[in-house]
Formats: sequence, C-alpha cells, structure tokens
Amino acid sequence: MTYFLGLTGGIASGKSTADEFFEKQNIPIIDSDLIAHQIMEVGQKGYQAIVNYFGSNILNDDQTINRHKLGGIVFNDKTKLKKLNEITHPLVHQEIKQQMERYRLNQEKLVVVDVPLLFESGFESLCDGVVV
Repeated sequence: MTYFLGLTGGIASGKSTADEFFEKQNIPIIDSDLIAHQIMEVGQKGYQAIVNYFGSNILNDDQTINRHKLGGIVFNDKTKLKKLNEITHPLVHQEIKQQMERYRLNQEKLVVVDVPLLFESGFESLCDGVVV
C-alpha cells in the first residue's frame, strides 16, 4: 500500500527544504507547482487555452508564455485570475491524480504530494497524512 503524505504551507514555510530532505531519502515527490509550470509549456494541455483567453500578447518571441506578463494581468484583475485558475486547476488536479495512481501501481511505500493550497483545493482527502 502506498502512503501519500500531503505537504503544505505558506510562502517561506519550509516546503522546499522538506522536499530536499525527502529527495535525499529517494522518496518520490509530486510537485504541484512544477506541474502548473509544465501544463503551460508549448504543446501542453493548458497552453492553448491560456493563449486563447489572454491573447498572444502574453507570449515571448519563442512562443512560450511570459509568466511575468501573465502575472501582471491576473494579479491586477480578480476575474482574470479566476479564469486562469479555472483553466489550470483542473489540469493540475488531473495530473496529480494520474501521478498518484502510477506510484500506487508501482507500489511505492511513501510519496510526498506537495500542494501549497492542499486544504483549499481539497487534496487533503486524497492523502493519508499531512505535514505543514
């Protein structure tokens, strides 16, 4: 049986330090922030939906999403932030669940699920324990 340990906490609370500790122990980590970045890469699930909604003015010359420009838009407009979350959150949740299932099938003993908004996103219900 795989034990899923949720890891959560605010900015500068030590999540990265905890992740480093678990990595040194060869314990797999599912990193929601990394997944959020990956789904926004060219050709990934979230990329086209984000470009369709926010426009090509958020793109760099190489067609990657300029996260700084996008951040400037969404953090000044709650409606646009909500839309970005509506696009990305389901994709992040889906990928986390898929990774959890792969680790379960591989019979990993312990997997860390690093989600800064673990409780707010409902992921605590998928974890066997939580550390803050």
